[in-house]
Amino acid sequence: MREDEYSNPFDSEDKDFLVLKNAYGQYSLWPDFMAIPTGWESVYGPEARRACDEFIEAHWQAINPFSVSGKQPEAQS
Repeated sequence: MREDEYSNPFDSEDKDFLVLKNAYGQYSLWPDFMAIPTGWESVYGPEARRACDEFIEAHWQAINPFSVSGKQPEAQS
């Protein structure tokens, strides 16, 4: 396959996406045509990539995955 023929669906600007969310409150941009992975649920879309990016920016307040569960990682000794 030539390099100019390669297309990564996660980088596409012309396909629809979903916004997924997991139990830790983390968000993911996901191509609409792909199966949703276990442990994630769709919370927005399908929409254009830009709209999904804006949704994530507006709703993902804390990128720390422990902020949802209240659990903090144990200190390493």
